[in-house]
Amino acid sequence: MEQAELVAAAAAGDSRAFEELVRQTYTDVYGLAYRLTGNEEDARDVVQEAYLRAYKGLNRFRGDAQFSTWLYRITANCASTALTRGKKHRHEELGEDTPLADARPDYDPEAAGDAELLRTRLNAALEELPPRLRAVVVLRDMYDLPHQAIADELGISEAAAKVRLHRARRRLRERLFPKSDEETAHAV
Repeated sequence: MEQAELVAAAAAGDSRAFEELVRQTYTDVYGLAYRLTGNEEDARDVVQEAYLRAYKGLNRFRGDAQFSTWLYRITANCASTALTRGKKHRHEELGEDTPLADARPDYDPEAAGDAELLRTRLNAALEELPPRLRAVVVLRDMYDLPHQAIADELGISEAAAKVRLHRARRRLRERLFPKSDEETAHAV
């Protein structure tokens, strides 16, 4: 069944249809929650809350956007609520053998190792961003939401969303690709 058919069936009370929707979207929803909260425990709580809200709100889903986009917005909202509730930020260092949520083996072990290193550095840089900047960059660059949708989701203006995105990208670039002293001297 297509997602639209599953949504209609789930809204009509078919629990198996909703289970299938969860199965189809879980990896992406968990990935979003993890990137927004910065740790597994909070991400699991956010995912659980997002699916509960989605289940309760299926009758309000208008179908203007894809179900997954609607679910991403709910997830981002749940993550924002969890972070503003004053949940403690627990930062657990990832060990070298700790698998990342989105680690997929490639055919080229060297390229896979380089990609893994970059992914680890990017996740660490994302975690260092303040939650308000992290949310904007994750929603735009990882989930491809338009600026206006991000602004609506976060309760800010579209201009503020663009400014936050610019600042977040600049901080990530500075963190991931720091300039050497010589480059800094030539820039002045």
